[in-house]
Amino acid sequence: MGRTREAGCLAAGVVIGAGACYCVYRLTWGRDESEKIWDDHDDDDEEESSDIAETGKGAKANAGAGAGARLQGDSKAKAEVSVELKSGPDVKAEAHLKAQSGGGLEAKAKALFSTLKEQASAKVGKGARLGTISGTRTLTPGLPCPGVRGGGCHPVRNGARAGGRTSGKSKGRTRGKSTRTPATSWPVRRGKFNFPYKIDDILGATDLQKVLNILERTNDPFIQEVALVTLGNNAAYSFNQNAIRELGGLPIIAKLIKTKDPIIREKAYNALNNLSVNAENQGKIKTYISQVCDDTMICRLDSAVQMAGLRLLTNMTVTNHYQHLLSYSFPDFFALLFLGNYFTKIQIMKLIINFTENPAMTRELVSCKVPSELISLFNKEWDREILLNILTLFENINDNIKNEGLASSRKEFSRSSLFFLFKESGVCVKKIKALANHSDLVVKVKVLKVLTKL
Repeated sequence: MGRTREAGCLAAGVVIGAGACYCVYRLTWGRDESEKIWDDHDDDDEEESSDIAETGKGAKANAGAGAGARLQGDSKAKAEVSVELKSGPDVKAEAHLKAQSGGGLEAKAKALFSTLKEQASAKVGKGARLGTISGTRTLTPGLPCPGVRGGGCHPVRNGARAGGRTSGKSKGRTRGKSTRTPATSWPVRRGKFNFPYKIDDILGATDLQKVLNILERTNDPFIQEVALVTLGNNAAYSFNQNAIRELGGLPIIAKLIKTKDPIIREKAYNALNNLSVNAENQGKIKTYISQVCDDTMICRLDSAVQMAGLRLLTNMTVTNHYQHLLSYSFPDFFALLFLGNYFTKIQIMKLIINFTENPAMTRELVSCKVPSELISLFNKEWDREILLNILTLFENINDNIKNEGLASSRKEFSRSSLFFLFKESGVCVKKIKALANHSDLVVKVKVLKVLTKL
């Protein structure tokens, strides 16, 4: 009985060891084989993408030959698998015969281990020969870039392979480019069109009429932009300012300030800005000045559209004829003076200075509500241009208050008004006196001039 028990323990140990070896084998060598399978499939996909890039009858012939070769390979693989699968029972039979001939537990254990090994090899061989992975490439519409009309298309992989390898490592290999036309719903800006002139051409009346006709009839934003730039460049010349007005171009250009496209609005403002240098053109543009002002105040802060609108308003208020049309926007102007960046501050101060040079606008100007933070513009940290403009603004308002006799009617103005901030609080005077020792000589001279008038 003792020898039988020892043989039984030995057989059990051999079986347990065989199972452990089989598990280690499946976790290591089997995984390496699966990675080789993916690598082989990567090479197959590269060959398929290169086949797609070929054109003509030769490409079709190569594709057909490759397909036939793959089908033959698959059939051979299936044949090999079936042969190996059929050999499985034979292996078990041989092991059983060996076990009977051996006549011992050790022989039976060895036969069982060899049987398990052969079955594992057969299963791995089956997995290595099967598994043809197919994938497709689709194009998804990309979002348009900021500042550019149109959109792009970016290739995205999907299909069986994309779903099967979501957790795998990316190989980072370059794929062949597809020859299919991307389907996108975004409007793509045309690279070429038959516009008859260059944007910097100086045109005569006949050519200007053609450009205006194109601008009036087209809905293409790119052609609209080029036409507006062409008209704006020609409007820089005095003889063309009259020609565009006489050809009826002002309403055609002004119609585009209602569009939602910020680039088109900016180009329309620039063209009207050049045309507004002419006094007769100002009489036509005044119809749209309130709309331009409202759009300038509500559009994105410090944007190109806002700057173009402010330049147009500044040109339209150089004279006193149309300033009363914008008096309702004084609080918005001072709020923008506080919130805007450096360039917006410079442009809005030029606009307000135009109003301060008209004594008739003084009462409406000093009675409007302004943010108390405007005092910060008198700090010496600002550069010369900011300080000279804010000092000029203060000087003009102080002179107008004296000339119009508004100092005696201080009770009419609230504590949040421009009158109280500049005249009654005394904070501005202290700030200006602190600038008397400024390092810039021009600023110092301006400060001394302002202080002598107090």
